[in-house]
Amino acid sequence: MIDTRTAPYAALVLRITLGLVFLAHAGLKVFVFTPAGAAQFFGSLGLPPALAYLTIAAETAGGIALILGFFTRWVSLALIPILLGAIAFVHGPAGFFFNNPNGGWEYLAFWIAALVAQALLGDGALAVRTGSAKTAPSFSPRSA
Repeated sequence: MIDTRTAPYAALVLRITLGLVFLAHAGLKVFVFTPAGAAQFFGSLGLPPALAYLTIAAETAGGIALILGFFTRWVSLALIPILLGAIAFVHGPAGFFFNNPNGGWEYLAFWIAALVAQALLGDGALAVRTGSAKTAPSFSPRSA
């Protein structure tokens, strides 16, 4: 049974955590690898180098949107292809476990599952704008 008193705060914790992790991931590309270095890496994978800049922008905007609770369901779903790309082009060949050389894809798979859970949960508490449909009124069993 879902505890309706605490569930919105659980969604908030998940939403903020996902947002911070996306900001950290974008920050790694900006401050450690540099955007030009990230573009060069994308090119070495056979991807268009400009896709690195788009990825940095999506991770940054998506992370901020998640933290603020701005269209949470849609943003969560929109960020999944980035992680699928990281599995397909970078981490997939390294195997499942993330501690394998070159990092496996287990962390990214968990991250995708968390994004799906967030999309299913919705915005949670303290969201600036809900992007989800109105929920049906809750059923309250009362005596007649």
